[in-house]
Amino acid sequence: MLLGCSTLEGYRHFQAGTGALDRGDANAAVAELERAAAILPERTEVFNHLGLAYAAAGRRTDALLAFERAVALDCDNRAAAANLRALQTAAPGAR
Repeated sequence: MLLGCSTLEGYRHFQAGTGALDRGDANAAVAELERAAAILPERTEVFNHLGLAYAAAGRRTDALLAFERAVALDCDNRAAAANLRALQTAAPGAR
């Protein structure tokens, strides 16, 4: 399968955001994953990772919306569904 330039750019942002998330740099992760989501709006894994980045940055409402979007795109995305449930059941001030 051939990927277009914008798709490759989106995946580069996804990888950079995931790497930043792994390093604990929530702000960089949010920035990169927001770029990825703008380019790849139908990719459930992008929105799941964006939700993780928002949660790490203390942006609970944005995290909930991102997890909801990930689940809406693919109801079989177990990671996104679990992340959504965990955030929904956590106290609003908790991470």
